[in-house]
Amino acid sequence: MQFDAVLLKQRRDAMVAGGFWLDRTINDALDDAVRLCPEKLALTAYRIERGDVRRFTYAELSVMADRIAVGLSRLGIGHNDVVACQLPNSWELFLLYLACSRIGAVMNPLMHIFRERELRFMLDYAETRLFIVPKLFRKFDYEAMAKGLQTEIHRLERVIVAGGDGEDSFEALLSGAEWEKAPDAQAILSTHRPGGDDITQLLFTSGTTGQPKGVMHSANTLISNIQAYAARLHLGANDTILMASPMAHQTGFMYGLMMPIILQARAVLQDIWQAPKAAEVIRAESVSFTMASTPFLMDLTHEVEESGKPVPTLRCFLCAGAPIPGPLVAQAQETLGAKIISAWGMTENGAVTLTMPEDDDERAVNTDGKPLPGVKVKILDDTDQPVPPGVEGRLFVRSCSNFGGYLKSAHLNAMDEEGWFDSGDIARMDERGYIRIAGRSKDVIIRGGENIPVVEIEALLYQHPAIASVAIVGYDDARMGERACAFVVPHEAHAPPTLRDIADYLRGLQVAIQYVPERLEILEAMPTTPSGKIQKFKVRNILRQRLVEESAKAERS
Repeated sequence: MQFDAVLLKQRRDAMVAGGFWLDRTINDALDDAVRLCPEKLALTAYRIERGDVRRFTYAELSVMADRIAVGLSRLGIGHNDVVACQLPNSWELFLLYLACSRIGAVMNPLMHIFRERELRFMLDYAETRLFIVPKLFRKFDYEAMAKGLQTEIHRLERVIVAGGDGEDSFEALLSGAEWEKAPDAQAILSTHRPGGDDITQLLFTSGTTGQPKGVMHSANTLISNIQAYAARLHLGANDTILMASPMAHQTGFMYGLMMPIILQARAVLQDIWQAPKAAEVIRAESVSFTMASTPFLMDLTHEVEESGKPVPTLRCFLCAGAPIPGPLVAQAQETLGAKIISAWGMTENGAVTLTMPEDDDERAVNTDGKPLPGVKVKILDDTDQPVPPGVEGRLFVRSCSNFGGYLKSAHLNAMDEEGWFDSGDIARMDERGYIRIAGRSKDVIIRGGENIPVVEIEALLYQHPAIASVAIVGYDDARMGERACAFVVPHEAHAPPTLRDIADYLRGLQVAIQYVPERLEILEAMPTTPSGKIQKFKVRNILRQRLVEESAKAERS
C-alpha cells in the first residue's frame, strides 16, 4: 500500500524544532520497558464471556510481539501492508499492534459492531491483505462473516480466527509456535522497523460524504498527543489503566494500548462493558485511571452506589464523547471518589482539549477543557474572522497530533497551508481559553460515543419502497448522549412504514444495529428550501416540540 500522508511533511520541521516529534515508535517504548522493568506486570486482559484472564510481564510482551511479528512475516506481511482486525479488547489485539510495529505493517482496527456492508468497503478500500477476527463474540459468528467477505475482496489473502481450532487459527499461525527462535527471526525483526513518520495506524471515521474516511496516523502524531495527555493528567509508571472502551476507537487504542507502554505503566482490558464486572476489576487490579463515554460513567456510579462496595484506588475518570450532566459529575465524584475530567477530541488528532485535575468541578460540567501542550485552537465566524469570547463559531485545530491525511482522499483533508484543521464542529471559547462544543456543522449523531453516519443511512432508507423522503436527526438521551430519529414522508402508494419495518430493512442490508434509528416520526411533507433542500433545523424543531408535548402529557398523567 502506498500511503498519501501529505500532511506530515509540511509540518515536520516545526514539530521537531518544537520538541513534539521525537521520532520514537512504540518499539522504542517497549524496548525501554523491557530494559528497565522486564518483570513488571504490563497487561491483564479480562474476557467476560470466556471467564478467563491472561497476564503478561513486559518481558513476555516483547517475546510475544516478536513471535507474532515473525509469524506475520511468514504469511507475507511486511512494511506498509494493512492488517485489519475486528477483535474486542483482548491480548490478541494488544499484541497484534506491537507485532505489526516490529515489521512496519499498518494496523487497522475495526469496530466489532460492523457487518458486511461496512466491512466490504473498508477492507477493500484499505487494500487489506490480512483480516483477523474472533471465532465468536457476543454470540455472533465473525468467522463465517469474514470468510464470506474473503470471496468478494480479491486483495484479502487470508482470514485468521482468534479462538479458532483449525489451521487458520491465531494460535496456529501467529502465537503458538516459537517463531522468534527461528534462525532468520532477528533479520526479519530488524529489517523493516518503522520510523516516526511511517504510517502505523489506519482508522475509519464516519463523515458526511456517505462513506467512511481512512485516517492515517504516524508514531509521531500519536505519541506526541499521548505524552501531553499523560502529563496533563499526572499519569505515570505507577498507574494502572483500565480500558473498557473499544480499542478500535482512538480512545481505546491511544490511551488503553499505547499509553501504558509509553509510561511503563500497567494496562487492564475488559472486552464487554458490564458495570458490576468493571467495579470488581477496579478493586482487584487497583485501577487508578480510566477513560470512557458518559454511559460508562453513569453505569459505574450507579453500580458502586447500589452495591455499597467502593473503588478507592480510582483516582481519575476521563469522560468524553458527550457533555457530562452536572448532577452526574457531583454524584460520580462523591460515589467513586475520583476526579471527573471532561475532554473533546477526534479520530484525526486524539484528545484536543481536557479540563485539568486542579480545575473546579464546574469546568467539567460547563466546558470541554482547554488545549493540550502542542495544540492550538481558534474559532472563526462565517467570514473567517475570529469571534469574541462566548460567541459560537467554527472550531479549527492546529496540533502536533493532527493526522497525516485521509487515505486516497487528500481533497477532503480540510487543512490549510498554515496547518489549521477544520474540525467541522461549532464551539465557543471563554476568557480562560476553555472551549465548549455547541454542535456540529457536519451531519453526524453521536450515540454512546459511536458516530452514526447519517448521510449513508438516509441514502439506504431512500431505497425503501414505502419511503418518499427521509431525514435523520439526533435527540438528547440521558444515558447514550444522543439517539437517532427518522422523519419519513411515505410514498402515496404505500402504507407508512413502522419503526420495526425500518429496523428490519436496515438489518437486512447488513447495517450495524447501532446505526438503526430508534424513533420514527411520520410527516406529510418535509420542510424544504425553495430549491428543495431539506431544512434539518426545522426538522429538529419539530422533534423538539413533540418531545416537549410528550413530556407534558406524561406529567399530566
